[in-house]
Amino acid sequence: MIQKTLISVVGPTAIGKTALAVGLANAYDTEIISADSRQFYKEMSIGTAVPSKEELAAAKHHFIQHISIFQDYSVGDFEKEALVCLDELFQKKDVVVLVGGSGLYVDTLTKGLDQFPEVPSAIKESLQKDFNEKGITYLQNLLKEVDPVYHNKVDLENPMRVLRSLEVSLTENKPYSSYIGNNKKERPFRTIYIGIDAPRAIVYKRIEDRVDIMIQEGLLEEAKALVEHKKLNALNTVGYKELFSYFDKECDLETAISEIKKNTRRFAKRQGTWFRKNQDIHWVSWDKALEQALELLKNEI
Repeated sequence: MIQKTLISVVGPTAIGKTALAVGLANAYDTEIISADSRQFYKEMSIGTAVPSKEELAAAKHHFIQHISIFQDYSVGDFEKEALVCLDELFQKKDVVVLVGGSGLYVDTLTKGLDQFPEVPSAIKESLQKDFNEKGITYLQNLLKEVDPVYHNKVDLENPMRVLRSLEVSLTENKPYSSYIGNNKKERPFRTIYIGIDAPRAIVYKRIEDRVDIMIQEGLLEEAKALVEHKKLNALNTVGYKELFSYFDKECDLETAISEIKKNTRRFAKRQGTWFRKNQDIHWVSWDKALEQALELLKNEI
C-alpha cells in the first residue's frame, strides 16, 4: 500500500509559498489545503494576500475565505475540518499539499493540538479587565514574566494569543510553553516539510513591495468597509489595525503604511523563529524553490 504524503510548504510571509504550493500541486496532480489563518475570512482579501484568481484556478484550494469574520473559529475547529478534508482527498490522491505561514495551524494539523487545563472564568475575566484598562503592553510584560520562552515567539500584537497564553500559565502556575508539544498524535499520513528561505534583506524588500501593491489594489477601501467591526478578533490583524488607527485620526496615512510594513517584518521574524525550531524542514532557496523542492521530493515520493 502506498503511504499517503502531505507536503507542507512553510516560510515567512511574502516569500512565495502560494506559488510553490501551486507548482507542487500541478506536479503531483493534487489539491491544496491552506493553513493561513488570515485567509480563512470572506471579508478580508487584499490585506491577507489571498491567492489570485489565476492561482486558485491553477490548483484547487481548500480553507480559503470559507468563513466569516463574525464566526468563532478556533485552531481546534480547523484541525477537525482539515483532517476530514484530508481523509477525503487521500481517498483519491496519494499526495496533498498544505501551505501557510501560521505555524500553530500547520503543527496542529500535522502533529495534533496540545492539551491545556480548563481555565476558570475568574482568571479570564480578570485578564480581560486588565487588557481593557491597562492595554496590551501590560499583558506583554506579564507574559514575559511568567513565560519568557513563549513571550519570545508569540505574536505579541495579537491580544487573543497573549490572553490565551496568560490564562493557561496562571491557571496552574505553569508556563504556557510547557504544555506545547506534549500531545503528539499519530497521523495516518506522513508529512514532508519544505521551507522557503531567503536573506533577511530580500524578505523585507518583498514585504514592503507587497504592502505597496496592497495599497494600490484598494486595501484602504477594504479596511474602511470593515472599520465598524474593528473590535472583532479576526480584524485585529496587521494591515487592518494600522489603517483603523488612521481612520481614527491617531496617525497620518504615511505613518499607518509604515507601521504595516514594520509590523509585517516583525511577524515574518516570528515566523522564522517558529519554523526554525522544526528540525524536519527541508529548506529551499526562494529563487529556485520549485526546482529544488521537486529534486528533493524525487527521492521521497
